[in-house]
Amino acid sequence: MPASHSVRRIAERFRGFLPVVVDVETGGFDAERDALLEIAVVVIRMDDQGVLYPQPAVSTHVVPFPGANIEQQALEITGIDPDHPFRDAREERAALDHIFAPVRKALRDADCQRAILVGHNAAFDLGFLNAAVRRTGHKRNPFHPFSNFDTVTLAGLAYGQTVLARAVVAAGGQWDPAQAHGAVYDTERTAELFCTIINRWKMLSESNGTDTARTTDFETESR
Repeated sequence: MPASHSVRRIAERFRGFLPVVVDVETGGFDAERDALLEIAVVVIRMDDQGVLYPQPAVSTHVVPFPGANIEQQALEITGIDPDHPFRDAREERAALDHIFAPVRKALRDADCQRAILVGHNAAFDLGFLNAAVRRTGHKRNPFHPFSNFDTVTLAGLAYGQTVLARAVVAAGGQWDPAQAHGAVYDTERTAELFCTIINRWKMLSESNGTDTARTTDFETESR
């Protein structure tokens, strides 16, 4: 691949995967036992210059599945009241439909094969997402079942920071502790962090005259 080549389609940038940032708020740490209470997604797009940017967040509160455990400490951290009359929560199946619909549309628009979850401690969010998919028997999950992009790793490499708040600030962003631990806020900040790191890598690689945004044909075939 010539060094002068510059990727202009997000389907090329990540080998057919579309990055979608996900954050969940839960009733604990056990994806099989603890309730999924809130989920938000932010689709990542690419402009004509190959620069990534986040779309607006799509989110919903979720009704705990029957028999779900909810730890009081988790509610104190998130500030969620599962019984609040104005919470406007959806049952798990309807909640998945709500967040999957815009992701599937974005996949079609970008000509991508699959969404890949981006998260801060991504295995946690993916675990709860997959558990909800299993419980509801959902057959149209657009996300890859085990691959993910973890901004903990990316931020550790780029800024030496692994805590989301510190990584966002190190990347030049703003952090409001009063809004933290809400699915929408955390997803939006994670999306901005991901885009900043990837765009910075693009800028550095282009300034060095290399094409690190794309693997060679040999590398692609050998994976």
